[in-house]
Amino acid sequence: MFFSKLMPHDGNFFDLLDEHAKHTSLAADAFFNFIESYSNEALRLGYSQQVHKAEHDADNVLKEVHRRLHKTFITPIDRDQIFALINTMDDVADLLQNTTEATDLYNVKNMTPEMLQMARLCTLCCSHMGNAIGSLKKIGDPEVAKEILKTCDEIDQLESQADRLLSTSMAKLFREEMDAKELMKAKIIYEFLEEVTDRCEDVANLIEGIVLENS
Repeated sequence: MFFSKLMPHDGNFFDLLDEHAKHTSLAADAFFNFIESYSNEALRLGYSQQVHKAEHDADNVLKEVHRRLHKTFITPIDRDQIFALINTMDDVADLLQNTTEATDLYNVKNMTPEMLQMARLCTLCCSHMGNAIGSLKKIGDPEVAKEILKTCDEIDQLESQADRLLSTSMAKLFREEMDAKELMKAKIIYEFLEEVTDRCEDVANLIEGIVLENS
């Protein structure tokens, strides 16, 4: 008992999770602008750089969380929950960066209205994710816990919208796109975008588990 009192406590993990979520939201917003301004090469480059910077900043937070997990004896919630949460959150940031890079790697010519709609769902998911993460430090308050669970449910609903949009977008793509190469490029982008919302839902599920166990 005496030894445990001498060991590092807490580690400011909630603040770090909140910081990561903010970087991810910045990446999502920049990615939406990237899609919306895709026809303007200069704007597209600027927004691509913003996505890259936000993802890089999020990576630095991820590394710091891992470092502190090794050095902190007592954490505010289970360390495995922190580890799973930060890694899944980082998957979201990585996917936004990967999707941005894929448009250049595959020389995607144009963005469709459906891609813009899916990018908007990504920004909404990331925004909701940030709201839930930012409230975790207050999960001892029953009303806050209730709001977090509500926010997680809203993320689930957004992910369901993305699933439906993916289905209709794919159907339209295979009906209307005659160029096989362009069809495959668009299919890859659609799938990347839908996967962003999938990972946000994974984060929401982890948050729900944390709230139910700790509130």
